[in-house]
Amino acid sequence: MNYCELLLYYSRKNKSIVCMGLDPVLEDIPIKKESVRYTIVAFYEGILNKCLQYHIYPACVKPNYAFYAQYGMEGVHALCDVITMFRNEGFPVILDVKRGDIGKTATAYAKEAFEFFNADAVTLSPYLGFDSIKPFTSNYPEKGFYVLVKTSNKSSSEIQDIVVNNEPLYVLIAKKIVEWYTPGIGAVAGATFPQQLNDIITVFESSGKDIPLLIPGIGTQGGDMEAIITILNNSKNKGLHRVNASSSINYAYKESQYQSKKYDEAAVEALKILNETLGY
Repeated sequence: MNYCELLLYYSRKNKSIVCMGLDPVLEDIPIKKESVRYTIVAFYEGILNKCLQYHIYPACVKPNYAFYAQYGMEGVHALCDVITMFRNEGFPVILDVKRGDIGKTATAYAKEAFEFFNADAVTLSPYLGFDSIKPFTSNYPEKGFYVLVKTSNKSSSEIQDIVVNNEPLYVLIAKKIVEWYTPGIGAVAGATFPQQLNDIITVFESSGKDIPLLIPGIGTQGGDMEAIITILNNSKNKGLHRVNASSSINYAYKESQYQSKKYDEAAVEALKILNETLGY
């Protein structure tokens, strides 16, 4: 299976297009073990076990490297453990690292992501051009590569919406992705900018190529859920795309509607509601 086939398979198998972010914040984790590593691992093991118990699944998971690396080597060890734990249960893993470098450095980053961490896909920055993308796509053609196109943060417009040759930069980057096409190359486009997301999907679908989207920004970032659902339902390839939710699932127990539930039960209930809301 290439990466796009993997995405379609798991959206059908797990009845989901949700990407569950796995972003540990020790202050928000309601259990404490003998070390940072074991606290993080136990937290996500609890959520994973509830997913398996209730047969409620995300389509994939996305650990953000920085949330682990902030805790030093214990955090990095925890990241390895968490990736292994979810992969062993069959969940594809997107490693959110937003790498952007060239030559031997980019090659080393690709080896780290796919051979050391054993991820199925990574996030990449296009700022250095194709030289920063090729070491990933050429050396690991069966993997996935989500290139930052229109990110969900408010100030993204300062650069990504700049008009160049009568088109916003994010559209030009989307067209570059079509030019760079290889099975598995995709784009990050935030739910906080539905019109721009729709523009990007239009570029991809007009090309006739299968280009998956990773869509962050719903939940705590306030993305427009109704608009995103409409856009995805009108897409030719809804099962290729992934809508990411991290804090709103991981720490759902903090919300009033879940306060009677344990953290793992609250997380799975939040995942269930999101699966049903988005469809697949």
